[in-house]
Amino acid sequence: MAPHGAIRVLVAKPGLDGHDRGAKVVARALRDAGMEVIYTGIRQTPEMIVETALQEDVDVIGLSILSGAHMELFPLIVEGLKKKGLGDRPVVAGGIIPEEDVTTLKKLGIKGVFGPGTSTKDIINFINSAAGQKSQ
Repeated sequence: MAPHGAIRVLVAKPGLDGHDRGAKVVARALRDAGMEVIYTGIRQTPEMIVETALQEDVDVIGLSILSGAHMELFPLIVEGLKKKGLGDRPVVAGGIIPEEDVTTLKKLGIKGVFGPGTSTKDIINFINSAAGQKSQ
């Protein structure tokens, strides 16, 4: 964790999805809650996301996806994090993820899955908890 105690969160948009309004809303809410947010921008490969997580020494990785490619991309990211020694970092996901995929993603290692309409407060509380912090 960062020396001053702020939770460092990577917010990433894997794949070819070009829409990032939701990711930006979440990133702003996390910043407003006192977290440090590193936002990768759109169209990131799994390798780019893993490398950014490593270089930025983040505490939590947040993935936002609307394209439907989560079942292909998320396993690559989780595996890449493990290979780089970051397998202990919680990964959370948001966007358009069908309910029937949530169980599989959680078995894969995704700690939390947040769909449209989830309150930013719920996401903040979840990340605080996942990063070992007291909820605010």
